[in-house]
Amino acid sequence: MAAGLVVAGCGSAAPKEAPSGGAQQKLVVWDWKSGESVASDYIEKAKADFAKRHPGVTVEFVAQPFDQYYTLLGTAIQAGKGPDVMLFNGGGQIRDRVDALLPLDQYVAEDKSRLTGWDAFSKDGKVYAAPVTLQGHPIYYNKALYEKAGLDPASPPKTWDELVRGCAAIKKATGAACFALGNKEGFGIQFFMSGLGSGTLTPQEYDSWIAGKREWTSPHVKRIFELWKEAGDKGLNNEGANSTAMFTDIFGVFQTGKAAHIIGLMSDIGHWKDFGEFLPPDKIGVMQAPVVTDGATPSLPYDGGIGYAVAKWTKDPGLAAGLVRSLTSTEALTAFHAKAGAIASDTTIDVSQAGPAAATIVSQLKTGKPALHVALSSKTLDLMGRLSQQLLSGSATVDKAVKQLAASDKAS
Repeated sequence: MAAGLVVAGCGSAAPKEAPSGGAQQKLVVWDWKSGESVASDYIEKAKADFAKRHPGVTVEFVAQPFDQYYTLLGTAIQAGKGPDVMLFNGGGQIRDRVDALLPLDQYVAEDKSRLTGWDAFSKDGKVYAAPVTLQGHPIYYNKALYEKAGLDPASPPKTWDELVRGCAAIKKATGAACFALGNKEGFGIQFFMSGLGSGTLTPQEYDSWIAGKREWTSPHVKRIFELWKEAGDKGLNNEGANSTAMFTDIFGVFQTGKAAHIIGLMSDIGHWKDFGEFLPPDKIGVMQAPVVTDGATPSLPYDGGIGYAVAKWTKDPGLAAGLVRSLTSTEALTAFHAKAGAIASDTTIDVSQAGPAAATIVSQLKTGKPALHVALSSKTLDLMGRLSQQLLSGSATVDKAVKQLAASDKAS
């Protein structure tokens, strides 16, 4: 494997900082990561980096529950007060809230060449958060189940029909479902759309979607939702998908061998390192999206994953931006990769020792494209989650769903 994402670039955040008034002696950070044990080394490295350059300033991390995070953040934004620095998912969650955030371009200019994933945290040509990780949706498969079913684990299916036939063989031999799917929160459809989209849309359709020219009622877009419904109707998913949480119940279904495939994540949770606690590294496969449409070109869907932003109401923007730079320093992000398995945004970090699944993912980054669902607004994603549950339960049709989604997307 190539050494990883090692390219020419700066090291960790440079000592030089924007001028600070010095009046603010405490910064408060909201996120959902700092309370996790796998992120402890990362947070400590970032705090140490910041303390060297800003002695005497206290940093308080407040870890919020992820399922309530954006609701709590919305309340703070409405009140016009709250944390100085806050964590965001890339895409609609941050783009819908940029009115409450400080553009960071003048503060992170030196980091632009070292970090990647900026587009997911940008709107109208301005950057509103610095990327911490890259996040994508690889299709993982259990090579041991393939072997038990007499399938070649080194040659995963290339088309949807091949996948369905292989899943039938796996089900017969092992009793395992084809897909591990958790859609209790409505997140499953996002993973499904982005994981399988490049095998369903043509390259031109894919690029147009990302550019905002989305034809919701086109046959290939509708086909994504038809596959979603068919997978449920034909029993390809684990039982109770609508009542199974994505975070983190469904990942256990895959790693304990109860499902052969999962459209998971590539960074810090629900990913290759997590699965390695139950599955030997050489039994965790990564496959590209099976081709559904002739002319489709499968690619890894990924964007900037999570990133830290600065609130407009912070008393000292330069100081808060300095903390963001420490949270994206090379030393801090190296610790995050080492302990959590994060595919960090820092292109200078060597990931060559991460294992075969990570090696496959990294090898696909060069030809990867932004994830389809990340291009959508948070309101449209919420609606898609509700409609996806109705599609699985049989209380909505594909035509009804795409019509509503088209209207929401247009309004956004």
